[in-house]
Amino acid sequence: MSRIKYYIFVFLACVSSLIFAQKIGAEDSDMLSLRLQNHVDQAKLDSDRGDYYNALDNLSKAIDIAEKIEDKKSLGKTHTKIAKVQFLVGETDKANVSLNNAINIQREISDYPNLAITYNIKGVILNTKEEYEDALGYYKSAITLFEQEDLEEYISEVTLNEAKTYIALQRYDEAKSRLDKTIIIAKKYNQRRRLSSALIQSGKIYSVQNNNDLALSQVEEGLSIAKAYKLVENINEAYLTLSDIHKKRGDYKNSYEFITKHIQLSDSILDVKRENLAPGITGQSISKYKDAQNAQLKAQIDEVSAESNFTRITTILSIALITILSLLTLSLYKNNNIRLRTNNMLHTKNDELIVAKEKAELASKTKANFLSTVTHELRTPLYAVTGLTNMLLDENPKEHQIPHLKSLKFSGDYLLTFINDILQINKIEANKVELDPEVFNLKNKIENVISALGNSAKDNGTELHFDYEDGLPETYNGDQLKISQILINLLGNAIKFTKDGDIWVRAYKIGKKDNTYTLRFEIEDNGIGITKEKQDHMFESFSQGSVQINRKYGGTGLGLSIVKGLIKILKGNIYLKSELGKGTTFFFEIPLEYAEEAKKPIVEKIKKSNKMEDLDLSEVKILIVEDNKINQMITKKILNKMGLYCDVVDNGEAAVEQVKSTAYNVVLMDIHMPGISGLEATKIIRTFDKDLTIFALTAVTLEDKMHEFGEAGFNDIISKPFKQEDFENKLHDVLSGKEVTSSFF
Repeated sequence: MSRIKYYIFVFLACVSSLIFAQKIGAEDSDMLSLRLQNHVDQAKLDSDRGDYYNALDNLSKAIDIAEKIEDKKSLGKTHTKIAKVQFLVGETDKANVSLNNAINIQREISDYPNLAITYNIKGVILNTKEEYEDALGYYKSAITLFEQEDLEEYISEVTLNEAKTYIALQRYDEAKSRLDKTIIIAKKYNQRRRLSSALIQSGKIYSVQNNNDLALSQVEEGLSIAKAYKLVENINEAYLTLSDIHKKRGDYKNSYEFITKHIQLSDSILDVKRENLAPGITGQSISKYKDAQNAQLKAQIDEVSAESNFTRITTILSIALITILSLLTLSLYKNNNIRLRTNNMLHTKNDELIVAKEKAELASKTKANFLSTVTHELRTPLYAVTGLTNMLLDENPKEHQIPHLKSLKFSGDYLLTFINDILQINKIEANKVELDPEVFNLKNKIENVISALGNSAKDNGTELHFDYEDGLPETYNGDQLKISQILINLLGNAIKFTKDGDIWVRAYKIGKKDNTYTLRFEIEDNGIGITKEKQDHMFESFSQGSVQINRKYGGTGLGLSIVKGLIKILKGNIYLKSELGKGTTFFFEIPLEYAEEAKKPIVEKIKKSNKMEDLDLSEVKILIVEDNKINQMITKKILNKMGLYCDVVDNGEAAVEQVKSTAYNVVLMDIHMPGISGLEATKIIRTFDKDLTIFALTAVTLEDKMHEFGEAGFNDIISKPFKQEDFENKLHDVLSGKEVTSSFF
């Protein structure tokens, strides 16, 4: 028993030790964080009174602590602060290294507010080196980030620096607009230093523009604020500016008084800087120190020069050795500076490329979101338009109403085609179109396309001719759907622009390597033709021959852009030859792999009657989940015409409860609804019913959204507006027990 007590005692002692150690570790971390903040605060006090070297020492200690406790945010901020002080003492190269360290850390942790501050300081340093355009680039990036983070009060510092750069470039209008913005923000947030400086800079611009009265007024207002808040640098700049303004006005007495004040104040500021720079030895101080040392050495050599020739020779050799070592040191110093400047330049260009990449990615994301929103918002009312139109046409309308309803149907179909074309272009540009090869008969495919468009050609009084090269194989392995799209677009275009004429479709071989044929297709017409000026732009989006042609013949101007994109995906090329008034010929060449002739599938004739008549629908129940009242009515009416019974709910919560209480065969689920979305409702249903068939009946069609439907548990998607035949086929497959083929994968 005593042994058990002993073990318990040892166990409790170990646990207590671990807890105590963790507590000590936490206290040490808190203590180090407090020391880090103390060093940063002390550095600010040192910097404010001009004691820059003590400030650098404190900031270096803060960096060591931040690295030790792995506080990346504080580490990035401290690198920015130390860069600012290094710049003030003239160590520009070191400042650039510190800024690059800060930028890398702040980008890594997405610390955008402090990254914007770093960009601003980088711009100031570039401005002092007269690299004005690069400086403006960093200022612009800083403003973008501040606006993104909703930090308006910080923008005034950047716009003030922008204005100074534009003044240096003599682009005074742009400088004035930045100063106006600075003044507005500075007044809003009570930023006296920036307000004073902006007014003084504004006075400089008015002086250059010979508006001396307004210049005088602006600078005096800036000087008044600077004196009230003891802003010495601003006061000094105001004195110099006022001297220049009075000189231009011919008031030499006041000009002399202000230049005198400026010189006196400049001397005082310089004395303070010299006093604070005394502890350190940089720049010219090093040079003076070395000169004094060399002078002392020379004096000693002169004193003993008379002692002996040996001593004289030794002295000469010493001086030569010192000179050689000095030259080597100078050479190494210059090479190091050149390397450092090159590295800084590379860092700068890299930063610019990263900023440009971030902007491009943001623009691409914005475009995708815009397309997704617009597509959904257009397809939803289109569902109502096409649905109601088809219903009215099926309900024996009056004779005089039929043309109007057909016109409405045509307009709805046209708008849907336009939306689909935009989506197709977007998919092609985003490289989201994939090849789907299969064995097919090329000759039959072309004949089917010609047959499908034959009525349109007859309506225009145009005859179609087809020429397939003798001996050319007919079966290939390729993406027949994309080839059909290309042929339909090009042949449809030719028919549209050819009245009472002829169109020739040709296919022939222009090359062969192993089993791969390079085929050329020609679509030639003797229609209206295309001007030479327009031919170079025919494959661009929304491009047509002219406004008059667009109005007369219609079309979206996207067909040829889609054709070019599809041919590029098929690794082919397209050309055109045209003469105004004589016709146009489109040529496209694609590689196709020869395949053995596939067995012709037995095609069953489909009855035009309602397919649902073959099924027993008495026990079938369908649930419609849709918040739009018009869409509810249309979908329900379509199902009723098929002989199907259905319930309707208008939100996701009600859908979940309805599925729990009633056994349904199919659920038609909308996506965007009040409360929980169709995606969320489907996920909940899948927790208790894995087998129920759920179709997403929605206007969302962008491919980058499709994986969400599959992950949520939908069986398939029916895009609104849909063709009634396709809708009926999918329902027939489900109700007859066939497996649903998903569109998601």
